[in-house]
Amino acid sequence: MSYRRHLFTVLTPTYNRAHTLARVYDSLAEQTFQDFEWLVVDDGSTDNTRDLVMAWQQQASFPIRYEWQPNGHKKAAFNRGVREARGELIVALDSDDSLDMNALYVMAQAWNAMDPAERSTFVAITGLCARPDGHIVGDMFPADVFDTTAIDMFFKHHVKGEKFGCMRTDVLRRFPFPEDIPGFVPESLVWRAMSRAGYRTRFLNQVFRVYYESTSGTGDTLTSSSRTTGGAPHAQGLWLLAHDTVAKCLPWFRYRPQEFFAAAARYTRFALHVRRNGQELPKGRHLSGLWSRVLVALMWPAGVALYLRDIRAARPQAVGIKARAGRH
Repeated sequence: MSYRRHLFTVLTPTYNRAHTLARVYDSLAEQTFQDFEWLVVDDGSTDNTRDLVMAWQQQASFPIRYEWQPNGHKKAAFNRGVREARGELIVALDSDDSLDMNALYVMAQAWNAMDPAERSTFVAITGLCARPDGHIVGDMFPADVFDTTAIDMFFKHHVKGEKFGCMRTDVLRRFPFPEDIPGFVPESLVWRAMSRAGYRTRFLNQVFRVYYESTSGTGDTLTSSSRTTGGAPHAQGLWLLAHDTVAKCLPWFRYRPQEFFAAAARYTRFALHVRRNGQELPKGRHLSGLWSRVLVALMWPAGVALYLRDIRAARPQAVGIKARAGRH
């Protein structure tokens, strides 16, 4: 079946976010660049997400496609969206955020300005995120237009904070998120793999996305809900990120040694959580290098201490939950 090819697919995985999804739609309707489709991958929502999207399909000036799947996880919904995308570039926009009205226009300009012979070495155009009050999230880039890999930007140039842009669909299809890992899998695992494969990113000091803080935690801390279950539900994914740092990123050690010592401690910390949760560490991943093993061994006491701190912090909350449950 033939279909129109767009420059962008705006991909939105969603689950029970009917109350925020209009924010995405409204920002897309205001875009000054209109060569895009909106692909909504519904990960088994039980609210009125489908009805909302069906109504928008009838009135939007841009094509909207809706794909439903049984509830799994955001990474599975994202992978499906990448497979289904009809755009050359994917803009992965969360179901509670919005785009700056000129975001797609600036991305398109930056992409088309590249020398076609050079473009094959690039995977992304990446810009900044701002909060609703206009404040930039995290650090700005070293220059207004800066070409480097994502892994160099983090380790070598010390740029932190949420960033946002578009990525080549064909490359994303070659680097899917691992779906065999339960819970959260850090996006940086995929971006780092692309960097090590030689793909560069063009970074722009331009706001593309308005970022709304999520109330759920998926970072390197145990959320209150995870503590009540006696461990980190995202421990496997967080262990994977620590493993990636100490096993595959050592060439960047000289730029941020403290980041590697912290990752070595997290390697032990989250490995212990995985085992406590009755799970297994992801197969096929081990420390083969001498310096990786030395680094983890040196930080093993710190990793154990962090794990024990997590367990101690979990107990009072678990007791409080039980006490409140007994009053109902």
